[in-house]
Amino acid sequence: MFDWLKPNDVLWLIPAAPLLACLWIVVVGHVVRRQYAHRPVVLAIAISAALSIHLLVNVVPTGFGKTVEHAEHGEHDEHAHVEPSHAISTNVFGDTQVNGKTEPNPWIRIGPVGNSTLLVLPTLRADAMSALMLVMVTSVSLLVAIFASGYMKGDPGYPRFFAAISAFVFSMCMLVLAGNFLLMFVFWEAVGLCSYLLIGFWFKKPSAAAAAKKAFVVNRIGDFGFLLAIFMIWSTFGTLDFDALFGSPRMIADVMRSQPEVFTTICFLLFIGAMGKSAQFPLHVWLPDAMEGPTPVSALIHAATMVTAGVYLVARCTPFFVHAPKAQMFVAGIGAITALVAAITALTQYDLKRVLAYSTVSQLGYMFMALGAAGAGTGLATLAVTFAMFHMFTHAFFKAVLFLSAGSVMHSMGDVIDMRQFSGLRKALPITHITFLAGALALAGFPLLSGFWSKDEILAIVMEASKNPEHGDFYKVILGIALLTSLMTAFYTFRAYFMTFWGSEKFPEEAGHHPHDAPPAMAIPLFLLGAAALVIGGITGPTHLYGDYLAHTPGLPEAHHHEPNMLMMAVSSVLAIAGIGLAYVCYVSSPGIARNLKNGMPFPHRFSQEGLMMDWFYLRFVVKPLRLIASISEFFDRWVIDVIVDCVGFVPGLFGAMLRPVHSGFVQHYAVVMLIGLVVCLVSVLRVLAGTL
Repeated sequence: MFDWLKPNDVLWLIPAAPLLACLWIVVVGHVVRRQYAHRPVVLAIAISAALSIHLLVNVVPTGFGKTVEHAEHGEHDEHAHVEPSHAISTNVFGDTQVNGKTEPNPWIRIGPVGNSTLLVLPTLRADAMSALMLVMVTSVSLLVAIFASGYMKGDPGYPRFFAAISAFVFSMCMLVLAGNFLLMFVFWEAVGLCSYLLIGFWFKKPSAAAAAKKAFVVNRIGDFGFLLAIFMIWSTFGTLDFDALFGSPRMIADVMRSQPEVFTTICFLLFIGAMGKSAQFPLHVWLPDAMEGPTPVSALIHAATMVTAGVYLVARCTPFFVHAPKAQMFVAGIGAITALVAAITALTQYDLKRVLAYSTVSQLGYMFMALGAAGAGTGLATLAVTFAMFHMFTHAFFKAVLFLSAGSVMHSMGDVIDMRQFSGLRKALPITHITFLAGALALAGFPLLSGFWSKDEILAIVMEASKNPEHGDFYKVILGIALLTSLMTAFYTFRAYFMTFWGSEKFPEEAGHHPHDAPPAMAIPLFLLGAAALVIGGITGPTHLYGDYLAHTPGLPEAHHHEPNMLMMAVSSVLAIAGIGLAYVCYVSSPGIARNLKNGMPFPHRFSQEGLMMDWFYLRFVVKPLRLIASISEFFDRWVIDVIVDCVGFVPGLFGAMLRPVHSGFVQHYAVVMLIGLVVCLVSVLRVLAGTL
């Protein structure tokens, strides 16, 4: 379709389309009809999605074609069909002629500093990993934008909403296409800014404004770690370019041998950056509060875009992490803690969107568990990255349909989202019911659906890491947490499903007597995402399409052959079905069980419902001490620094007051003053002369 375009042109056109849509709305949005503000955004993201698919097919054309051919004949040899890794890049600023030579125009040139010059090019770069990421981001964003055109209809800030959406998609595409760490960091921050604008879209609502500020501040903590990592990478390697860094395994190995502590510190700092953006413990507290934004924003942030940026960063930096086993264990440990903490919290939530938000946090923990297993054994690195990215891919679709279905429920219930105020909606909202069920089954890991294929691979790779003779016990604990969380995921997902769509039919007053189901603009994205949630994992997982394509990413170690782990597939299936069955018993067949458990264990229930008191902990031990320090600083500034400054300023005024009587306007007074001055000068000169004689 886009064969007439040069590959390098595709790179800048993908982010350019949503940027132009954003500028169009900002410049002329007030002139055209407000209800049409979504059209340029939907068109622009559709163009970006089509270009991303074109890029996916052409970025590694030879290897991808051979993969399909082997898959059709049922042959699978990890080494037979994988062609050399391939990446394309382009300098946005173009080239220039210097002394008869063609050189790229730099974005930043600072130096020399020591023996190095900081030379940063505005390079857009695409390989197998970024191509897959772009397809996921743009396709899900397109469906979310279409859904939002119906969901946000009639809102006074309709144009502003779609301007922020297009800016968000532009920033995310640039983050994925960045060819160096500094450019990635710039758009890492741009994504954070756009998320701040979207979460706080209803800025007149105090809770929305507070949630936006909380997300912005917490993310800055992680971003500080990422920024420090960038400084250390440049000071250690002398470059920030991905091709130069990840295309030289020997250079990485040499630095690891000569400066192992520095190298490990870089990996730790990179992961701290990922912890903030991908909401890992203890920086996960911003994500549930982000539900204060419009539901399409929740789907956009929680599904395929902002929160996956941290996973993408760690996966991109795998050539670093495989040489830092301590950092790998830290990644896996934090991922396991996050998954467990979020799952425990989701068990007792009554806000439907918050259940899904904590589920997102938990599933991100799964992805980091897989990435943390990359250094636990020979040949696991590429497999671990593949399984983490594959789960991120399937999660984008089933979590997007879950959030949008929750938005459809909220839309029909008059903006009520508390599951205690409605029930039995499956007859009143048949479209929303069937699409939510599709996403719930996939999230729970029901056999043969998308979540089953991706989550099972994560469990399998962690199990493989547990066989490592040096760190096997550690990964056995990680595996146990992963299995327990899998059971809890199925339970809390279907707890939300049964509380919402089963039981006696009940509507809140805000919904009226006849709540409406999703209109076509909302129903079509729901059906498409629901279908993807059911089948996309089976199409791309067991056929090895996703993994074989991702293996072409430059810098990834050679992958070893991997057979499906039938034992883990059976265990995960049993856990998923058991969790669904337990939720059915507690909330459909015998709802008294859930009430008795709540009444019999009030403290554990409240502890879970309050998010393990993490917000209370931060308020008491972080926020209040900082407020005290701020108050002391304000007192010192006002009553010490300001007083000193005022005194210094008072002295010239005092001298001026003493001299003011002299300035009377009478010439004779001025003559007397001049005479006195002349006498003083003469006396001073005579004393100096007398001293020298």
